[in-house]
Amino acid sequence: MTAEPPTDAERMRWFVAVAEELSFSRAAKSLNVARQRLSAAVIELSNDAGEPLFVPGDGPTELTDAGRELLQRARLAVADDDLRRAEAAAAAPEVPTLRVGFVPGVTVTKWTRIWADRFPDIALDALVVEADEQEAALREARVDVCFVRTPVDREGLSVVSLYTELPVVVVPKDHPVSLFADVTLDDLAGEQIQDTTEAVPTMLEMVAAGVGPVILPHSLARLHSRRDLVFRTVTDAPPTQIALAWRHDGTTEVIEEFLGVVRGRSPRSSRSPRTATQAAPKARKAPPVSKETKPKKKPAPKSRRGRR
Repeated sequence: MTAEPPTDAERMRWFVAVAEELSFSRAAKSLNVARQRLSAAVIELSNDAGEPLFVPGDGPTELTDAGRELLQRARLAVADDDLRRAEAAAAAPEVPTLRVGFVPGVTVTKWTRIWADRFPDIALDALVVEADEQEAALREARVDVCFVRTPVDREGLSVVSLYTELPVVVVPKDHPVSLFADVTLDDLAGEQIQDTTEAVPTMLEMVAAGVGPVILPHSLARLHSRRDLVFRTVTDAPPTQIALAWRHDGTTEVIEEFLGVVRGRSPRSSRSPRTATQAAPKARKAPPVSKETKPKKKPAPKSRRGRR
């Protein structure tokens, strides 16, 4: 595909880069343009000026008198172009963005794909939030909505439970627990179960070192799986919940739309103004039924319940 020719402002910007670098190759690299395009643009400027802008020959790149004169005008032109761009950016309408946080172990790809397809005009930024930061990220407005792992302090927050995570125990691959498909807490009674306040990679390093097993949500064990460790379901350990949370005072229609996407609301039931304003087709009235053609009522079926 042939590249579009540079605008006058671009040619001036390119010329300034070459004049300041005194090197076509360095200027092309800093501008991220092909050197051939850069050379062609400078040749066009030289033709417009009617004389060379750089001293010809194989020596170092050096400006001619005409080149130095053009450099002063080019810098002013570049400054004017920068000002126009800044004013245009300031005047442009702000693109709405939904910032969605999620704790490790939650896979948001399905919902972000649906969102991009259903609401292409509203950008979605997905941000990983560590579990010990999930509440702060919401309360400090670092994210608009967050997939959190309960328990969570619900004061000031709207929290909607989504699904349950199975608890698993992580042990070395040669541990006796690895021989079973699942275990109970009684099966682990003699084990030194680690506290889960440490970061997951640190805990798994300690498991591999023989310090003791750790019980984690299945999603975290899978996310940080290692070849030297295995995990098995603990059938009677308390499960964890994944929920969607946002600030009460930050509730917006966009957040409600995202909740609808996560909960599987169909596009037709979307609350979006775009879809709400689309007029639904009017239902056609059924033609009147004449007495001759009016169907007779069928007798109601008799109850099978016997009399007392």
